[in-house]
Amino acid sequence: MSRTLSRITLGLLLAPALLAASIAQAHQAGDIIVRAGAITVDPREDSGAVEAGGAALAGTGATLDSDTQLGLNFAYMLTDKLGVELLAATPFSHDVGVTGVINKLGSIKHLPPTLSLVYYPMDSGAAFQPYVGAGINYTWFFDEDLGSAAEGAGFDGFSLENSWGLAAQLGADYMLDDRWMVNAQVRYIDIDTTGKTSLNGAPVRVDVDVDPWVYMVGLGYKF
Repeated sequence: MSRTLSRITLGLLLAPALLAASIAQAHQAGDIIVRAGAITVDPREDSGAVEAGGAALAGTGATLDSDTQLGLNFAYMLTDKLGVELLAATPFSHDVGVTGVINKLGSIKHLPPTLSLVYYPMDSGAAFQPYVGAGINYTWFFDEDLGSAAEGAGFDGFSLENSWGLAAQLGADYMLDDRWMVNAQVRYIDIDTTGKTSLNGAPVRVDVDVDPWVYMVGLGYKF
């Protein structure tokens, strides 16, 4: 009997400590979370026809390939369940082609900073913390470089317009301890741009809905 009472007493004494440890694993108001990992931008472009000299060229359109870089997330928890998150990354690089005209028109770089409000629906004591988010993206295109084959074919100059758009995401943190976590996330970003160049002196333009899926896997640390 005394042994049973001792076990019960020990359990009662340990319960608050175990509960505190469980709760400490979850995100709380005021937490700052930094995540880093591999991030891939996979364009799902929907392009209009290329317009040359004001006339649409049937069967043409712009293409972009995917790229993987170092992704960074910075989050601040407003409450135990709501946070504000900024997505950043090292510059992405993409080859740009024109279907039916030239395989590689040139290459571009871009940065897609995205600010989102994120919501964590799970109980605060859970080590597994899925979340959803929505926000706004600004995509800055730079270092547009016309390819040598395009220059030889008579193209001159190359630019893409910057873009504002909405973004949505699903993600999850799994707490390894009170500070460290594994993170995975997927986003859809609305990116609309217009590409401009010239061919033998005639203006060329094409409207492109880039609309990429963005995937990231990495580690996070909570301050």
